[in-house]
Amino acid sequence: MTVPTYSVADRFASWERLIRRLEPGWDGDDFYPISAYDNDLDSRDALDQVMRALPEEANEGPLGQLLARLDTRFRSATVPDPELSLRPWVRPTTERPEEELGEWWKRKPVRVPWPE
Repeated sequence: MTVPTYSVADRFASWERLIRRLEPGWDGDDFYPISAYDNDLDSRDALDQVMRALPEEANEGPLGQLLARLDTRFRSATVPDPELSLRPWVRPTTERPEEELGEWWKRKPVRVPWPE
């Protein structure tokens, strides 16, 4: 292993893989349990922490632009979930009040990628 498992690059890759799964046209046949969904949302939390720790210029640069594009794609593949209907199965690993959670925790996929 030459790259840390939880590197920033790995977190970006995880976020992008999730988004591709949610988008129309994805026809992957790999098993994706609902527990993997909250792991991917946790990866997005980690990206949020990284971006907040970087200087403002980084947020406006290539990394910030990439994250903004991915977030836009995520919003396009999900809908608001004000009832938090996924919360019984999808929960952040860090305990925080609901109002402090990122918007990605408050949306649900239009097309569910896990077996129902």
